[in-house]
Amino acid sequence: MFVMMMCCGAWLARQARLFPVILLLALMSHPAAAADRKVAVFEFELIDSSLEGSMMGENPDQTARLERMAPALRDNIAAMENYTLVDTGPVADKAASQNLQSCGNCALSYAEEVGADIAVVGTVQKVSNLILNINAYAYNVDTGEPIARGSADIRSNTDQSWDRGIQYLFENVIKKQLEAAL
Repeated sequence: MFVMMMCCGAWLARQARLFPVILLLALMSHPAAAADRKVAVFEFELIDSSLEGSMMGENPDQTARLERMAPALRDNIAAMENYTLVDTGPVADKAASQNLQSCGNCALSYAEEVGADIAVVGTVQKVSNLILNINAYAYNVDTGEPIARGSADIRSNTDQSWDRGIQYLFENVIKKQLEAAL
């Protein structure tokens, strides 16, 4: 019996030395340990179907609100686990010269240029000063398949309604879909 304990004891000691290695390999293969997905969030575009812009010209307050949409979404995505933002600066001029919603997947090409796995584009459609709609779409750069998409209707063309709208869209739609995509 003593010989058997000695034999098994040595065997157990050898096995115990392998446990940390096996544990480390198991943790590395777990999805949570996988590399972060790189996200390119492009500037939002205005679709003014209200005719107000064509009749009265550009509204500087509205332009400032539109310019806050992408940074707000970037901040929210950057705070998520397993997602890292990439700088879209190197392709910003090219992206700004296109309508990213209808340019034949050019946003995917631009996102690929900056090393992103996911391209996010968005619009604000202005029906009137009372009715606006914020839309965001996230696509897998390799396949072009949608990963997340959503819309938030807002009422009134104010800083507060736009800020609340993008926050609602992220918290209640986009964030959940991005988390499910991991």
